[in-house]
Amino acid sequence: MKKLLLVVAVLALAGNAVAQETVPVKKHSVATNSFWANWFVQVGANAHMAFSSQEASDLGFFKPGERGNIGFAVAVGKWFSPEIGLRTKVRAYRSRQVNGADATGWAYNPGFSYWNVSEDVLFNLSNIFCGYSETRVWNFIPYVGLGVARNMTKGGKNYDLSYTFGLLNTWKLSNRVSVFADVYAFAIEGSFDNDRKQNWSGYMKDKMRYWDKQLGVDLGLTFNISKTTGWSRVPDVDAIIAMNKEQLANMQNALTDAQNENARLRDLLANQPKVTNTNAVGSTKVVTKKEFVATPASVFFALNSSKVASRKDLVSVKEIAEAAKANSDAKVVVTGYADSKTGSEAVNQRLSEARANAVAEELVKMGVERDRIEIQANGGVDTLTPYTYNRRATVVLK
Repeated sequence: MKKLLLVVAVLALAGNAVAQETVPVKKHSVATNSFWANWFVQVGANAHMAFSSQEASDLGFFKPGERGNIGFAVAVGKWFSPEIGLRTKVRAYRSRQVNGADATGWAYNPGFSYWNVSEDVLFNLSNIFCGYSETRVWNFIPYVGLGVARNMTKGGKNYDLSYTFGLLNTWKLSNRVSVFADVYAFAIEGSFDNDRKQNWSGYMKDKMRYWDKQLGVDLGLTFNISKTTGWSRVPDVDAIIAMNKEQLANMQNALTDAQNENARLRDLLANQPKVTNTNAVGSTKVVTKKEFVATPASVFFALNSSKVASRKDLVSVKEIAEAAKANSDAKVVVTGYADSKTGSEAVNQRLSEARANAVAEELVKMGVERDRIEIQANGGVDTLTPYTYNRRATVVLK
């Protein structure tokens, strides 16, 4: 008995693998992957406007012609989970002193070159709030960064800490390439632009005027450079166990039905009536007249499949095939069905016909002539309980 249940369990698992198009997974859970997975490189152009600590108001007047400059940006990073990543970004460009003054006190806006290296922590809010999706096109990713900047002009070349806040937006083009727009605010010590600090009341770090600032945007492309990209879903073990239990019960019932049908057919063949015939010289001869009862055999299928779920279902079909070969006048009728709870009417009609043809091919392999097999397709039905039993084909002598 234990061996029988073990066989049935194995068949159930195999049938379940065929029946399910996808393995059930948890919506908000993914499997971890290796350190070398999900690395990316970004390359882009930069445009920004400078807001100096020398200005009289916090951000001063909006003067793009006096503030604007361009540069480039490159970065390399890794996603440690769908929600959290790290990125090292380098921006190099020209910037400006705003409301600066020369030695004579004449106001002007001299430019200077500098670079900034920032380590950014990325938070993918799209995945945090909506769950990871490998097909999502747009991802919304705020970040904060701490870095080091260096002024490369006018002999200053001083290093200062930099602070960055930004919003990274990405639009997926393929599994390897996406477009990004990185909008950011950058702040650094007020003397970084090599202009003197202003001696105004309240010149403190908690005041916006204390800092040299930039508002900017980087536009470019992101390239996923790892062999492994994306994340694998965590299987929903509870759902899989439930499905396997259902499939196991179905297969156990199907096996019992097949065994009962097999026993019934053996009894019918063993108890066929004997007829006495007298020949011309008065001797008698006992002949056997074979009679058949139209008891159908059932062959079961998995969801959306026309492949026989268990070869054991063909045991009773084999008995009918042998009976058909012993009676040349008999025909074999194969009728296919689908369950009406899944699939459209047209799909179920095609599926039931495919199932009937699959069983007919098995009969041909057993030695029944193809022209003695009649095919019927009844589409989706709900005559059996549970409804999964309706995924079958029946075989009967006619």
